Amino acid sequence: MTAPNSDLSSRDVCFGGVTPILRVADFERSVAYYSEVLGFNLKWRVGNFGCVRRDDAELMLSEGTQGCSRTWLWLAVSDSDALHAELRARGAHIRNPPTNYPWGSRELHVFDADGHVLRLGSEALPGEPMGAWLDEQGDRWLPDEEGNWIKNPSS
Repeated sequence: MTAPNSDLSSRDVCFGGVTPILRVADFERSVAYYSEVLGFNLKWRVGNFGCVRRDDAELMLSEGTQGCSRTWLWLAVSDSDALHAELRARGAHIRNPPTNYPWGSRELHVFDADGHVLRLGSEALPGEPMGAWLDEQGDRWLPDEEGNWIKNPSS
């Protein structure tokens, strides 16, 4: 892969925010979960396709079409610990509590009603140790001093 070349990039084109489209099994159930549990609001809908929004984050939900099942999304939040407390009180399916990672993020992982994983990340907390990574199969990986990941033998 070559480095970006400003001579090849159009100075008239800017990229904006991104709005992922998630495939859901039941639009009404998904909207209810995003609204009642995750704190989003339904922005618009056309049939069983629509958009939920919380602050600047938007997600499109599509019943039975578009997207793939069990998608993972990373969403920036201002405070993953405060959000964790809020979502626990609302009965969210927490996959992994707020954890510091070597890439500078403190992430809270939450399942939605269709098994999609929302990685809700804020700045890592200074002085907190790096935590275990929980992979797609539910196995825990631990960071070592050299930055490598070692599968936890007890997972």
